[in-house]
Amino acid sequence: MHIDNVAILGAGNLGNAIAEGLLSNGKYEPENIYVTRRNTKSLQRLKDKGLHVTNDNSFALKNCRFILLCVQPAHLEHVLKEITPILDPEQHVLLSVIAGVTIDDISQITGDFPIVRCMPNTAIAVQESMTSLAFNTRAAGVEEEVKEIFNCLGETLVIEEELMAGATVLCSSGIAFNMRFIRAVTQGGIQLGLDAEDAQKIAVQVSKGASTLLTINRSHPEQEIDKVTTPEGCTITGLNEMEHQGLSSAVIKGLVGSHQRILALKEQRDRDNSKISISALQELLQ
Repeated sequence: MHIDNVAILGAGNLGNAIAEGLLSNGKYEPENIYVTRRNTKSLQRLKDKGLHVTNDNSFALKNCRFILLCVQPAHLEHVLKEITPILDPEQHVLLSVIAGVTIDDISQITGDFPIVRCMPNTAIAVQESMTSLAFNTRAAGVEEEVKEIFNCLGETLVIEEELMAGATVLCSSGIAFNMRFIRAVTQGGIQLGLDAEDAQKIAVQVSKGASTLLTINRSHPEQEIDKVTTPEGCTITGLNEMEHQGLSSAVIKGLVGSHQRILALKEQRDRDNSKISISALQELLQ
């Protein structure tokens, strides 16, 4: 089976995770993956595994079809201007995992080009990411191929680009929100008499089990809830108390607040006609 080579430009934490994930999945051989970084010393582990490691973006482009842009936002313009003269719209597809950077931002530098905007989350490091994908018109023909790349790293969902802010909240920030819930359950378990390690183990496995039930059964959460609630039982008592304290309302308000913050940063950038700073992007995802 023919596999198109993938270049990961800017192999920091996310780029490393993507490279490791593609390799661990088994679909890609080490020779199918090129990783670049200005200082390649930190990539020695990937080099030892047989991946192509280089500080020459041009070399990677010449040997690859799919080009993942994983550089820091502040470096993106420089990298795009460096590689644009050797980009071939008949050969290359640009995949950007850079938060806050739109397809239009990239195309203004590269010109009319196949571009895909990708929003993974940190679970990509364990091949359990939820990655949202948005394609421009030129990239429509490679939708299945791009989905295959990120399906090696978890699950994918194709959306319109204007929904990417909402997807960022649910997908990227959502990792933090779920972690906070697990932490709260752990703390509750400690108060009920369990030690911290046991409480967290239970909380993590129950969260995993709940997600797996919904995935396998393709059911609605309320259907699964009904299976474990009995009249006047402890489960319905606990659920009702959580709702009285505003659980669902707090979650929804948190999501909306994060979304509004993203939109506000975008409006600020549009007004200033400048790139979002690295600190602002980090704040956006925290």
